[in-house]
Amino acid sequence: MKPMNGADCDVIILGGGIIGASIAWRLARENRRVLLLDAAKIGSEASSAAAGMLAPRGEFDEPAMFAFAARSFAQYPDFVRSIEADSGLSVEFRPTTAVEIALTTADLSKRPGATVLDRDQLRALAPLTRPDAIGGLHFQDEAIVDPAALMRALRAACLARGVCLKEGSPVASVAVTDHGAQVSDFSARVAVVAAGAWSSGITATIDGRLYPLPRAFPVKGHLLGYRLSAGSLPITIRHGHTYVLQRADGFTIAGSSAEDAGFDRAIDPQIVADIAARAGALVPALRDLQPESVWAGFRPGTNAPAPHIGRVQTSRLWIAYGHYRNGILLAPATSEQICREIEAALE
Repeated sequence: MKPMNGADCDVIILGGGIIGASIAWRLARENRRVLLLDAAKIGSEASSAAAGMLAPRGEFDEPAMFAFAARSFAQYPDFVRSIEADSGLSVEFRPTTAVEIALTTADLSKRPGATVLDRDQLRALAPLTRPDAIGGLHFQDEAIVDPAALMRALRAACLARGVCLKEGSPVASVAVTDHGAQVSDFSARVAVVAAGAWSSGITATIDGRLYPLPRAFPVKGHLLGYRLSAGSLPITIRHGHTYVLQRADGFTIAGSSAEDAGFDRAIDPQIVADIAARAGALVPALRDLQPESVWAGFRPGTNAPAPHIGRVQTSRLWIAYGHYRNGILLAPATSEQICREIEAALE
């Protein structure tokens, strides 16, 4: 593909995480000429750091957001298959179920979409869970995806569809007018800000006037990776702020934490020890194991009750960020909505 510049470009996307890359890929499938800019490498931040738990019912109680999450979840099988087809790479995506274990009768309070399990039913589903659990709430419609594999495939799918990727390209500002969008030396018909926790650090102007983008900020989270026998934990186990899930090869992820630490990448030994203790209490098989890997990511937080998704006023600027810990889950529906709106505007 020849280098893209000026009128060669329909859409410039700022940020190459799961949201930005999904939007770029979908638009390219509609034969749009797309330039995707990222300050580092595509998918190298929060997207690849995520655990990959897709739990619409476990994450959202507010009806509108749950409906959006449920729609995104329903799209996931086709979303993954299409990315695999375009990229030639495989992505682990596995429908599963989850249990929120109960230690008291109050924990067994009925929740929408959940089935109450007694002790024996819980043990039958999840024999590795803590023995003093009196039962649990069983959520049927969940899934696990490997976010790092998904991002590798999505990057390859973008390239296969002709997206121009420019990695190591930090962006300071975007300017839009009635005639188009300008980002550094690149121009296009429209622009999308999808830079996760870094989004509101980008200066945006609309018709020469400063437009303060809704605030985004990093919520740092630690995760631990263990090695258990493949298939030993067939469902996701949760209790409070702790969860344990297992990939197909036995790699078992325990999380998590939420810290207001800015963009500090340092691993905190005390937080690691706390997660290990909580995970070991939840799944005793982890108590005597040392994690084989520990990592942290920056979830894109926002002061709003929902992500910022959509067109800015009637301008040529769109935003798609603030998904907090649900960027992986919400990527199909977010990219679908943004692409539908941009297609309508470009007609």
